[in-house]
Amino acid sequence: MKTSHAKIISFLLIVFTVYYSFTSLLPHNISDLNTPKTEFSTARALIHLKEITKKPHYVGTKEHLNVKNYLITELKKLGLKVETQDQIAINRKWRGAVKAQNIMARIKGTTNGKALVLLSHYDSVVHSSYGASDAGSGVVTILESIRAFIETGKQPKNDIIILFTDAEEIGLLGAVAFVEHHPWAKDVGLVLNLEARGSGGPSYMLLETNGGNKNLINAFNKAKINYPVANSLMYSIYKMLPNDTDLTIFREDANLNGFNFAFIDDHFDYHTAQDTYENLDRNTLQQQGDYLMNCLHYFANADLTKLNNKTDNVYFNFPKMGLITYPFLWIFLMFILGAFAFLGITYYGVQKQKLTTPAMFAGFIPFLGALIVSVLVAVFGWKLIQIIHPQYKDILQGFTYNGHLYITAFVSIALAISLRIYKYYFTRYSAANLMVAPIFVWGIINLLIAIYLKGAAFFILPVYAALATLAMLLYSNHNKATKIIISTLLALPTLIVFAPLIKMFPVGLGLKMLGISALFVVLIFGLMLPIFKKYKNTINLSYLFLSIGLIALITASLKADYTTNRKQPVSLNYILDATNKAYFTSFDQKVTSYNKEYLGENPIKGSFEKTASDSKYHTGINLYNEVKAVQLTPPIINKLKDTVYNNLRFVNLQIIPQRKTNKMELIAENTLHFKTFKVNDEPLKPKGIYAIDTEKRKNILSYYFTEENEQLNIEFSFPVNEKPSILIYDIAYDLFTNPLIKVTPRNNNKLFPTPFVVNDATIIKQRVKL
Repeated sequence: MKTSHAKIISFLLIVFTVYYSFTSLLPHNISDLNTPKTEFSTARALIHLKEITKKPHYVGTKEHLNVKNYLITELKKLGLKVETQDQIAINRKWRGAVKAQNIMARIKGTTNGKALVLLSHYDSVVHSSYGASDAGSGVVTILESIRAFIETGKQPKNDIIILFTDAEEIGLLGAVAFVEHHPWAKDVGLVLNLEARGSGGPSYMLLETNGGNKNLINAFNKAKINYPVANSLMYSIYKMLPNDTDLTIFREDANLNGFNFAFIDDHFDYHTAQDTYENLDRNTLQQQGDYLMNCLHYFANADLTKLNNKTDNVYFNFPKMGLITYPFLWIFLMFILGAFAFLGITYYGVQKQKLTTPAMFAGFIPFLGALIVSVLVAVFGWKLIQIIHPQYKDILQGFTYNGHLYITAFVSIALAISLRIYKYYFTRYSAANLMVAPIFVWGIINLLIAIYLKGAAFFILPVYAALATLAMLLYSNHNKATKIIISTLLALPTLIVFAPLIKMFPVGLGLKMLGISALFVVLIFGLMLPIFKKYKNTINLSYLFLSIGLIALITASLKADYTTNRKQPVSLNYILDATNKAYFTSFDQKVTSYNKEYLGENPIKGSFEKTASDSKYHTGINLYNEVKAVQLTPPIINKLKDTVYNNLRFVNLQIIPQRKTNKMELIAENTLHFKTFKVNDEPLKPKGIYAIDTEKRKNILSYYFTEENEQLNIEFSFPVNEKPSILIYDIAYDLFTNPLIKVTPRNNNKLFPTPFVVNDATIIKQRVKL
């Protein structure tokens, strides 16, 4: 084979492999209505989704009740006996409380073993999301999967519990109600939970376990999933993030194992009015069905008592091979073997004078230079882009509508930088000498991983491939064409596994992670130096990648404005405070054409108070304008009890809303330590000395009203030397319907309510001192 032909084949193989690394993560054939009745059909699932996502259906709304009734009816159509659970639930971590309304059905198994739970939540987030992805997609996947399973006529060995939880979006409260109060909870052996944090892209499998993952991973492989996407690094990162799911309650409160199946791409739709039936990726829904159908058939008949294990495994997905896995115990051994192989190969190269010490050390200059420059360009480039387009800060999720273009841009620029920096060194040093530095740096990374982040230990595998390439360069007498092809083939598995990670980090964690993407690009580039060195005229290749990067940046800039399909988040609230002063407030960074009518052309920047509830992204009030106060009717607050016993003061407050209140927030103005705490007779189980303290978080409680004439009764005790000062916020989502306020609804189709914050609300603030 001619060397020129080998170069073309090599380049095409790399391009195809990168393309395949992404396309292999998702199914591409969408099952239609003609799909056999014993199989999952995306088209049939979509029929349900369209019905349950006609309107936002957060707790306390009429549409929430409509969705509940629809699901009960559909389960009954399958011949199932349906139960509901109405239970006051409190979440200690999120300090939310509500009367949750769970929906349950149970398929009896042939044995008395542990039960398999199919879990998703049917409420949408407060207050404007249609909940198509989060988590209507999970609900309809379960409905369709159970229908197909029943159609087979096979009775499972294990009981199957279908559980549609309520109030997940306000504190995982349906899961709390089930785990803490329902008798079926003690029968559970494994939970399969379907979730979403975006509206598309591959669905990731994330484990929840208090022990080791070995048996769970082995069982998952036996389920023979067609498109598994998972690795142990993702779960290590997931455990560090504050994003819990219903499944977290099962693990933390009941020590139960489970699998999350969740997709995170198109993150800009998450919890917004754009989480609609139309925007849900059909390929993603097909993948959710593949996960659940295969897991359902396997775990319905598996021994769920044998899933616990103290051993942890490293794992990662590979197309057509499922999850490749090996024990944590191998991590240091694999590192040591790699280190000895590296030392042996480089020693041989020096002895044979194919490697020289000056040349090997010189190789660190371009590699570290490319790493540093590429990461800095990505990090500060994104900061500069945010200055040029300040509206990006409106997207609290951190991933803009044109975010994929920015990933493309900075990945391409990192490649251009790497090729340009290496141009000089490619002409003066051999590929073998230049490879030493990247392999050494990867070795250091793997040493740190072995100590601090064992879930990422599969990072050693690219090192082995690179060592094989280095050995070939030093030992082999193959011609140049053969060496190019062999080097390329050895690099392909690394591209398949790691190329999707380049995209995953900014998609999942926001575009502030573009620096991580650039870092991965240069690290992978370093292991492929023998390939790029053989390409003719690498300077032109660097210009090609630079051009791609610039085109992506320009295209992203042209698509930076809001449109009907990429709406602008806008917030507005009316607050009547304890001193009878009133304000229009906004979480927006600057006044918009919509809310300037109420905030004025030049609203005051900042907030008139420090205690107002902020978002999960810690976004407080940014703009406000004092206006004329109207007489909103505050709740009646009665002190039913106030006694002292054993150095503790016991207080019982009754709070009676005088309007259609959606939510009541209690926020401490000082540091308090509640020894006991009850909400409508439901005690909060203490963790440690106190049930609640406000040393780090001032939020005491967020209570959500779901019924007519509902009251909030709280009983608590605290040390007698403390003097509580508590702010009570009565929140109603009636800004557009309240006749006293007269605010015009958004009529611009390029606007929608800002997610993650209280929005479109009238708020009455009161202070209670005890």
